[in-house]
Amino acid sequence: MANKLTDMSKIRKAIKLHCSGKSKLFISQYLSLSRNTVKKYISLFEVQGLTIEEINQKTDLELETLFSHPPEESISPRLQKLYEFFPHMERELKRVGVTGQCMWEEYIKKYPGGYQSSQFREHYKLWSQKVNPVMHMNHKAGDKMFVDYAGKKLSVVEKDTGEVSEVEFFVAVLGASQYTYAEATASQKKEDFVVSVENAMRFFEGVPAAIVPDNLKSAVIKSSRFEPTINETLADLAEHYETTILPARAYKPRDKSLVEGAVKILYRRIYAALKDETFFSLAELNDRIGDLLDAHNNKKLTGRPYTRFELYNDIEKGKLSPLPIQRFEIKYQAQATVMQNGHVQLSCDKHFYSVPYQYIRKKVKVMYTRTTVEIYFKYNRLATHPRDYALYSYTTTPEHLASTHQFVTDWTAPRFINWANSIDPVAGEYIFKIIESRNHPEQAFKSCMGILSFEKKVGKQRLINACKRALDFGTYSFKAIQNILENNLDMIKDETTEDPELPEHNNIRGKNYYK
Repeated sequence: MANKLTDMSKIRKAIKLHCSGKSKLFISQYLSLSRNTVKKYISLFEVQGLTIEEINQKTDLELETLFSHPPEESISPRLQKLYEFFPHMERELKRVGVTGQCMWEEYIKKYPGGYQSSQFREHYKLWSQKVNPVMHMNHKAGDKMFVDYAGKKLSVVEKDTGEVSEVEFFVAVLGASQYTYAEATASQKKEDFVVSVENAMRFFEGVPAAIVPDNLKSAVIKSSRFEPTINETLADLAEHYETTILPARAYKPRDKSLVEGAVKILYRRIYAALKDETFFSLAELNDRIGDLLDAHNNKKLTGRPYTRFELYNDIEKGKLSPLPIQRFEIKYQAQATVMQNGHVQLSCDKHFYSVPYQYIRKKVKVMYTRTTVEIYFKYNRLATHPRDYALYSYTTTPEHLASTHQFVTDWTAPRFINWANSIDPVAGEYIFKIIESRNHPEQAFKSCMGILSFEKKVGKQRLINACKRALDFGTYSFKAIQNILENNLDMIKDETTEDPELPEHNNIRGKNYYK
């Protein structure tokens, strides 16, 4: 049984030469086959009762099946029981700790007159090759998830314009149960790839011990036989889910034969079903893929009495690690220098975030996601802030700033307007005009602070009169109020009387008198 199967082309020639009257010795020498091999296949040919014409009409696969496996009726009851035991054995071998010896002991206990250990193993090897002639690998439950993209793309049609866009087809397979997940994605970029891998784990309701991707750039930056460089974003995903990335070896398709086989099956079961359908969005396409995928997972495996879904529920689901509560968020990074005011700028948003004042002028690394911003200095996290998309605004933690800066962080436009209104509505109007006249409110805060501080120096009424006078002149600045107060112009009681010492109103801006 352990003999290597002979090339079917030589078998055809051997039978043809035999039918033409050539001796077995001649055939053996002519085809470089042993005499016993020639005798074996000629005997099988005669037992089957076939003619040379029937042999010529059969394909190599049919001929191999005919000569390598005896007819069902010739299988003894003892061997038939053994073959019936093998699907159960294959299923159990996927469990952690189960070995071939354990399964033989279970078999011999159930069938005391059965085959001994060596014959048992040889028969199982042949049975495995029969149900999977390319390669048979015993994957342990919960051990690996294989991921890959299909070579052929699907398409989505833009409803308004009719433009057809090609989309990628992502496939993930659990090693032990062959339970499969698939979805259409916009591209193979790292953002889409990481989301697809995460969606697969959410579909499987658990985390495998390792994820096995191909050597695409979204997963592996630099291929290597010994130490490939993993994409940093994918490595962050693995850390979040507490799993490992094990890239398949370059130019070794058998490392991921399971997922490549799944892709070929899905070509028949999904692509074929979609060929006459039109989809106007990714969501619509993925809904249809989901329906076809359920049918695929609930179809019995070849030569087995169970489905992928049944095998997944029975042996693999319980071996997967639990999912974290929060989904993974892709992290981006940027370099920045802490400004003199104790903030760093996230340039993509043009927003400023505070760090402890001790790090002013230091170069720091900014790590940010869709919702948070983290700032690091030499691997030490200095600050964490919720991400704010407001342009040219500041997010500040008061404890980060030096005592001389903390008061300044409370400066806001409403604060100065409310402060001025508490003095008098005229002062409130003037402060509002100053803030409104600037390109950005913060440019007016120092002027507002200086003007309102005059209340303690010259008194409430004089400040009110100065604001009235400045409003009449239409000049909005700290210097205008200062000049009015220094020249006692706020002391004029009748504001409608023309003062000969005052410059003409048209010349105020030209002489910069109040600025």
